[in-house]
Amino acid sequence: MAKKSTRNTRGKIIDAAWKLFYRQGYDDTTVEEIIEESGTSRGSFYHYFQGKDELLSTLADVFDQKYQSLMETIDPEMDRFDQLMYLNRELFTMMENSTPLDLVARLYSSQLVTRGDKSLMDHNRTYYRLLRQIVLQGQERGELRGDVTVNEMVRAYALCERALIYDWCLSGGDYSLTQYSQTMMPMFLQGFRGKPRKVCRNVQNII
Repeated sequence: MAKKSTRNTRGKIIDAAWKLFYRQGYDDTTVEEIIEESGTSRGSFYHYFQGKDELLSTLADVFDQKYQSLMETIDPEMDRFDQLMYLNRELFTMMENSTPLDLVARLYSSQLVTRGDKSLMDHNRTYYRLLRQIVLQGQERGELRGDVTVNEMVRAYALCERALIYDWCLSGGDYSLTQYSQTMMPMFLQGFRGKPRKVCRNVQNII
């Protein structure tokens, strides 16, 4: 019960913080407002977070929740390479339409100077676990190359996403992240597709 309570309390704080960040902006949101919105206490807040800045890293949790919800609705028969492109498109659409650019930029800039735990690079995240699952299934189905390790493929995919997001932030969001990624992600990762299986035809059956 203690573990469940811990997750619930931390989750309430995160949910409340991002509601306020979306509604009134990061700079105009105070720790006191987050505590009030979450229905928790000051002691609970500082038990999980050293301050408001530390909540920036929990944007990765928000993205993970999006991935989890997408996996529950995705067509299980879809080609696994196409699944990866679908997840990328849907996540970037959410980022572009629902997540303030300054929050994404703050998260990425904070990760550059963070020492120790880096939320974006935590391979225990839902994000990485789902990517490994998709890639492994793709290799088993022959849709993705089997001569490249799962971890190498996932690393390349995540690297491409980070690069696109970082460039978008540097550009101040002056182009569509979603549209640009729909062109670039398949180009970057096309080499990971499996070779098409040869179909043997019986000539006698055709005649």
